[in-house]
Amino acid sequence: MKPEIITGAEIVIRSLHEESVEFVFGYPGGAVLNIYDAIFNQSKFKHVLVRHEQAAVHAADAFSRATGKVGVALVTSGPGATNAVTGIATAYMDSIPMVIISGQVPTHAIGQDAFQECDTVGITRPCVKHNFLVKDIKNIAETIKKAFYLAASGRPGPVLVDIPKDITAESAEFIYPKTVSLRSYNPVTKGHNGQIKKAVELLVKANRPMVYSGGGVILGDASESLTSFVNKLGLPITSTLMGLGGFPASDSKFQGMLGMHGTYQANMAMQDCDVLLAVGARFDDRVIGNPEHFLAKPKKIIHIDIDPASISKRVQIDVPIVGDVKSVLDDMLLAYNDIKNTHNKEATSDWLNQINEWTKKDCMAYEDDGTEIKPQRVIQMLHKVTKGEAFVTSDVGQHQMWAAQYYPFDKPRRWINSGGLGTMGVGLPYAMGCQLAFPESQVACVTGEASIQMCIQELSTCKQFHLPIKIINLNNRYMGMVRQWQEFFYGNRYAESYMEALPDFVKLAEAYGHVGMKIEKSSDIEPALKEAFSPKLKERLVFMDFITDQKENVFPMIPNGKGLSEMILAEDL
Repeated sequence: MKPEIITGAEIVIRSLHEESVEFVFGYPGGAVLNIYDAIFNQSKFKHVLVRHEQAAVHAADAFSRATGKVGVALVTSGPGATNAVTGIATAYMDSIPMVIISGQVPTHAIGQDAFQECDTVGITRPCVKHNFLVKDIKNIAETIKKAFYLAASGRPGPVLVDIPKDITAESAEFIYPKTVSLRSYNPVTKGHNGQIKKAVELLVKANRPMVYSGGGVILGDASESLTSFVNKLGLPITSTLMGLGGFPASDSKFQGMLGMHGTYQANMAMQDCDVLLAVGARFDDRVIGNPEHFLAKPKKIIHIDIDPASISKRVQIDVPIVGDVKSVLDDMLLAYNDIKNTHNKEATSDWLNQINEWTKKDCMAYEDDGTEIKPQRVIQMLHKVTKGEAFVTSDVGQHQMWAAQYYPFDKPRRWINSGGLGTMGVGLPYAMGCQLAFPESQVACVTGEASIQMCIQELSTCKQFHLPIKIINLNNRYMGMVRQWQEFFYGNRYAESYMEALPDFVKLAEAYGHVGMKIEKSSDIEPALKEAFSPKLKERLVFMDFITDQKENVFPMIPNGKGLSEMILAEDL
């Protein structure tokens, strides 16, 4: 056959076709106009025009989190690329597989301070898994193949491909490689059998075992394997913010989320256990608090992670297992089935009784006399109305923690939020990515009046693409988490945390062509949510502005630098 000669821009598009890309989230500009012209002449994937490049990357990020597929964003050079950096860093911190294609000024103009030029590769290097600058049209297809392979394999992450405009205008033969390999990149997927056996023996002999699961369980599609292993051994389990849904929250063995705003029983069990199995988690500061305090009570730690660099990074690990979490858990279950002597059920029973005693503290209780709207109640009603089946996205702040605490997730990939970077503004574009991925599903965006304004222009995108997202705005007229810290640790000096001059969110939503509701009475919470999720408004975006109690705080709370057992509870104040 005669070789197919096409432009560099067409090679980009054909490469995306080869990767079965369904959505590209982007915003056009001069350096990517050749690529956009090629998009105009294809119909295999849908381009979603956002109103800001940051939202393009956030939406692609959420599409990936919700589906497990590689998200794709397309931005132009200079300010387009720099606008995308926050979204790229957000995905990098949470290990989300994405490919970002950025335009660049023509090769002859690189380094000449050309119009809309910036060193995109240099700027993004600290917050990508890898990046490429393509200077030869013959390398476009192979580079994109490498980008998708790198993004999805090993520890996932965002990969950026920077392509100068003149390279997209040239023509060359199109050949898309079936496979690629990188000599210096060979991620381990299979766990070491000896380490797996040692880990199982430790768990069997434990008197106070505990399982600590993280976002790696979700990313590794290991929820079923984790659930089977935990149920087989009858172990108590807790989860990080990013791991919620990896084990069913409705199961009695689940002790809730741990960490800075985790439950009393989860934190106390993490602190007092004698053998800890960490699965796809990284012992970060918001989870274990002060490492010295965490290790004050001797415990043996088993750590399963795809990334060897994450093991013994903050705490010393006794049994490291590098590998794909699903594969390792399956092998651990097989190893357990081969062991003749089961674990000490009497000792484990005493341990579970102790955890039940801690649970009696009811650290999630809050006062509600019905005079003001309590944000916790809104989330509980959201769970009731959606029957726990919604995709829930959130921004960052108090509302994020309340959503994590009061909306129990029984399935993976239903809780979509920014963990590592803590990026305000992600909630609405995250909801867009989820709704496009699952058009028939209910998608709820839990946000606050400060966060929602950071990407509120995406209400326009929602209108254009008919996205019936339900926005739950917990409006306390403050940057809530900032105010809480100022109350606890800065002598009630609320420096610049009060949100003055707020818009009328109902009118703003209506101006974009959506439905707006203002809810000011506690008795109206459930009726408003039922109306928003009713068949009548199934096809409409509904913005619900809940005017909540300004003084409400998130409890429990571990002060910065303190240990897991040094929680502040509502009853302590």
